[in-house]
Amino acid sequence: MVKRRRSYETGHRPKFLAVVDDSEECAKALRFAARRCARVGAAIVLLGVATPPEHENWLGVGEVMRAEAEEQAEKRLDAAASIVRALAGLEPEKVVRTGDKADELVKLIEEDEDISLLVLAAGTGREGPGPLVSALAGKASANFPIPVAIVPGHLEDEEIDALA
Repeated sequence: MVKRRRSYETGHRPKFLAVVDDSEECAKALRFAARRCARVGAAIVLLGVATPPEHENWLGVGEVMRAEAEEQAEKRLDAAASIVRALAGLEPEKVVRTGDKADELVKLIEEDEDISLLVLAAGTGREGPGPLVSALAGKASANFPIPVAIVPGHLEDEEIDALA
């Protein structure tokens, strides 16, 4: 049996979750999430995932590399938070995790029952829409605990505003 999320209960403010990364398309997903949150009265959560170093136990270098990766994720979140404030006047909740992006995303959704929508950017390059979008569009979509909004990276700002 699928557990009903708390975000759908009366009195709970839903949250939209946006994954922040270095891709050009990320700004499109942030724009959609910020505009939509402002229109429906939802809160926004920004997730930045730092990739852990492969050789963590080598003379303490792993801890330094991990700290640097987390610092970079924090900087990306600060920049994304500025965009959200400018677009919607909302103060986002920022979450930094270290690990596999897909795993950390699912863990956060499981932990925060107020998250009711995941907003992802679809890449426009040859590599495809991105690994998260590809995974969720496949078999994982049938079992994913919340709806997913996929924002195509080629949309213009005006189109995103109209859709949000």
